[in-house]
Amino acid sequence: MIAVVDYYAGNIRSIENAFRRLGTTVKLTAKPSDLKTADAIILPGVGNFGDAMKQLEKYREALAQEVNSGKPFLGLCLGAQVILEKSAEAPGVKGLGLLKGECKKFSGNLKIPHMGWNSITPIKKTPLLAGIPKDAYFYFVHSYYPVPKDKDAIAATTDYGVTFPSVLVKDNIMATQFHPEKSGENGLQLLENFVSLCRR
Repeated sequence: MIAVVDYYAGNIRSIENAFRRLGTTVKLTAKPSDLKTADAIILPGVGNFGDAMKQLEKYREALAQEVNSGKPFLGLCLGAQVILEKSAEAPGVKGLGLLKGECKKFSGNLKIPHMGWNSITPIKKTPLLAGIPKDAYFYFVHSYYPVPKDKDAIAATTDYGVTFPSVLVKDNIMATQFHPEKSGENGLQLLENFVSLCRR
């Protein structure tokens, strides 16, 4: 059973529909206790880091326990940011800290948010990206991006004025800065890869 954390800050229906296309049923849950019985966890997210953490505070202990147990975890968009320790978007607000690092804001004369289709460049081999063409395009909507302290956790990067981490993979922790559920066939392939990892 794959649990999708419903904390009022995610494209829940889009995610549910994407997995339905793959023939996989996910369980939407607003109860931290449900994470114990899940085989894997998906943490979606759109919006502000600080607002998201207010909603996620009640999940902090359960998420840490289940992720530390080795359970497959996938963070999507804002879900790839809140897994770090902090963000420039909300100074003083503690992230989940599942990975060490922080989120930085795009700077310069770039149009913000970074919105639309952009390519990713894999920099290490990972089953999460199996079957996805090099320089495949995915759909992004964000003004901040994750920067993990452990550079080995960066599985793919994207260029938008700066080269930023767009896919993170560290053991059982996986995250994408883009929205796979809105990224057509490439996004479905990534989600299918995650399902396959959950079955191992």
